[in-house]
Amino acid sequence: MGIIAKQSIRGTIVTYLGIAVGFVTTFFVLTRFLTTEEIGLTRVLIDAATLFIGLAQLGTSNSIIRFYPYFHEQDNRTHGFFFWTLIVPFVGFCLFAVVYCACHVPLAAWFGEKSPLFVDYYYLVLPLAFFMLYQLVFETNANVLMQIVVPKAVRELWVRVGLLALYLLYAFRVLSINGLVIGICINYGVAAFINLAYLLSLHAVDWRPDMAFLRANTQLVRRYVRYTAFLIISALAATVAPLLSSFFITAKMGLDSTGIFAIATYMAAVVGVPYRSVTAIVSPQLSRAIKEQDRDQCSHLIQQVTGTMLLVGGFILLTIWVNIDLIFLILPNGQTYAVARYVVLFLGLSQLILSTFTICLTALNYSRFYAFSLLLSLILTGSVLLLNNYLIPRYGIDGAALSNLIAYALYGLLLVLTLVPLCRLKIVNRRWAYTALLLLTIFVLNALWCRYIPTINIWLDSILRSIILLGGGLWIAYRAKLSPEINALLS
Repeated sequence: MGIIAKQSIRGTIVTYLGIAVGFVTTFFVLTRFLTTEEIGLTRVLIDAATLFIGLAQLGTSNSIIRFYPYFHEQDNRTHGFFFWTLIVPFVGFCLFAVVYCACHVPLAAWFGEKSPLFVDYYYLVLPLAFFMLYQLVFETNANVLMQIVVPKAVRELWVRVGLLALYLLYAFRVLSINGLVIGICINYGVAAFINLAYLLSLHAVDWRPDMAFLRANTQLVRRYVRYTAFLIISALAATVAPLLSSFFITAKMGLDSTGIFAIATYMAAVVGVPYRSVTAIVSPQLSRAIKEQDRDQCSHLIQQVTGTMLLVGGFILLTIWVNIDLIFLILPNGQTYAVARYVVLFLGLSQLILSTFTICLTALNYSRFYAFSLLLSLILTGSVLLLNNYLIPRYGIDGAALSNLIAYALYGLLLVLTLVPLCRLKIVNRRWAYTALLLLTIFVLNALWCRYIPTINIWLDSILRSIILLGGGLWIAYRAKLSPEINALLS
């Protein structure tokens, strides 16, 4: 647990420094200097690139973590493993670039009426996706070497500081909208280069392909190819689902609504931040435990993650929700974005479900039952698609957020019901149930306070509720030792 704790803590510190930069960017730059349409444009471009790399990487990020233990020897030889982590996603990028270019006409027709600005920058998604793809590949390679802090600093700090600088240059008309979009591409390109330079500095990467090792381990190669082929199909489902709402809103309601939805998404994304640090260091440990068929260690890691993520993510979400009116009061042009208060709640709950149970998907993907994750991904994507199509025309951006919540709640439930009998792993324990009860109690007490105690001053009301409800809840969580790991770190 030592290396997990150290790397996770450092990674979390870096992540929250990045959140501070993102807070300044979102609250004091984007909403003040950019229109909702311009915010929507930058959001949908990054979402489109994210979707593209989810498909083009051909499952590389998962394959790196799953198969690294099979290539790694005691003398630190890797038999050219890292060479293949570069070649496979490059092939995938080329294939999907052809598909993306071929889809220009139908996609332009779909987005053209409500969001013509996105169509103008359609092809700039390709260089943006390329740089984001290799930033991810180099970061994942560093993760399996148990080095997550620097790549995380690049993703959470460098990229966000770069975006902040670009938005400010655009705000003061140093850059045009063309310059802003091109600058975003360059920003991710520099981030990928920094990750590559850091990976080389570790002197633990062998880029020379060892064909003799592959010929001697043909069964391993076949397993890798089958796994990668499966992940291509799985990624088509799993990667599309989180981004569907953004595309549906862009096509059906326009970039203005996408911009408002994007600001709410940025707020809700804070809930899932702790999981990013934990999963980067826990995933290799989990992969090794599954390879060695150590069910006790697998269950221990999963229970640690689900319990801690529910507690930490739950209190982050409650902090946002208790202070939601104050947040929109402080936010420049807050009255424009206040219509998304329930979007923040629904998306925050979705993030809480994801951060709590995604470790279960990780375990399933690393097990011999990984094919079941495809079925779950298809159910998730189909649910999001149907719910968005039904709820967005009726409830707008609230319907989009509610679609995500319902779909992810169903997905999380099915994921647990699949993993427990197949892999015979323990997902939650009694402390997890107590944590859920505590969070629900605080949520209900906050609702009763808002309903029956008149608000004289928003600042005073938010401070009192934060101290009494959140402070009291944290004290109970500490005294009850709902997360022994957090208590131990605090001690």
